[in-house]
Amino acid sequence: MRRRFLLSVLASDLVALTLGLVVASVTVFDTWLPWQARENVWPMMGLAVGGLLLGSYASLRMWAQGAPRPSYGRALAIVSTSGVVAAVGIVITRGYWSRAYMGIALGTALLLALAHRGLRRRRPWSESLVLVTSEKGLADDLHNADHADVVALYDPSGEPPINLEPTVTLVVDLRPVMSDRMAQYVSSWNLAGYPVRALSTLYEEHTGRLPMVHLAEGWELTAPVSRNEYAPLKRGIDLVLTLVTLPLWVLFSAAIWVAVKFDSPGPAIYKQRRVGLHGETFTLYKFRTMVLDAEKDGPRFATHNDTRLTRIGRWLRLSRLDELPQLWNVLKGDVSLVGPRPERPEFTDYYERSIPFYAYRHLIRPGVTGWAQVNYGYADDDADTIEKLTYDLYYLKHMSPWLDLQILGRSIWTMLSGFGAR
Repeated sequence: MRRRFLLSVLASDLVALTLGLVVASVTVFDTWLPWQARENVWPMMGLAVGGLLLGSYASLRMWAQGAPRPSYGRALAIVSTSGVVAAVGIVITRGYWSRAYMGIALGTALLLALAHRGLRRRRPWSESLVLVTSEKGLADDLHNADHADVVALYDPSGEPPINLEPTVTLVVDLRPVMSDRMAQYVSSWNLAGYPVRALSTLYEEHTGRLPMVHLAEGWELTAPVSRNEYAPLKRGIDLVLTLVTLPLWVLFSAAIWVAVKFDSPGPAIYKQRRVGLHGETFTLYKFRTMVLDAEKDGPRFATHNDTRLTRIGRWLRLSRLDELPQLWNVLKGDVSLVGPRPERPEFTDYYERSIPFYAYRHLIRPGVTGWAQVNYGYADDDADTIEKLTYDLYYLKHMSPWLDLQILGRSIWTMLSGFGAR
């Protein structure tokens, strides 16, 4: 189902671009046949198609660990990549270039790409699952996932399913001991060539979280967590991206600094101790969003409609622009562009005592944005913190340039929508 979905999206995007090129040819050259155009448009068309394939490949890599979903943002990114590759290729080859031609072609392609994704979102694909597990919490999470259709749930120590449809995927929790009949059934189903998946792997794919269960004797991770080879490369990528965008964020920061100073008395920049890589503390910089002495009674979580927020501060929190000064922390090496949210020492000490595996977050640098932030939003109690931890552990296990690119793209939507702001 996943492969069929990906191939159909790619084919639909190619058809959309083809129709866009035809519309552009008719509009600009009064012919829908490229060889009858008064200019040689073949290089421009070929580069546009190549750019679309490149953008589609990048989008596919971002989906490498998760269930693919119809996304308007990906459509915009893919079509934009097509235009950029065509423009750069024409500059290098000095071929014929028409802004009107490419504008009409890419605009039509984008509209059609958005349209077919809109239709797919109305009837999203789903994978029929039969679960063999005693963890109802994990089963409920899968039931709520966009592309998982849980049709039945069986106890590993009980009797096996009867008359399963060959199209369903048998999902097996490998931790508990299965009954002899259940083990024989799973083996027979696998030998017959029907799909069998491990629960931990499928859970990560459909939820974007690492499965964590609460047993009577304590917490347990159902999948291992380990650092991967991408970690040493992140620092260089952070520096390049931050320095390239430095003029832009410095200009925005200057305007926000003036606005904060005029809005309420006090310093424009707020400094706070946070916990970073290997549990070391550092000074985090943010624009001040609260009144002076907001924590005179001690540190506490922000809440909805927090009365401590200033007028400008409320807007900065909503748009996440209060975090712009953290880019200075990126340059210093305190944080990465993408990673777990850096927490305050007071809260970290408490969570490390009360929530197992919380200290794993400190195996990598914290981030300005992260997988938990774009998926879950703000946490203000222990239950929310545990939920966000499952996303942070997923990122720790699967972090890659492609996942970082996906998070940065979704962070733009988070800024525009105000998702999870407090």
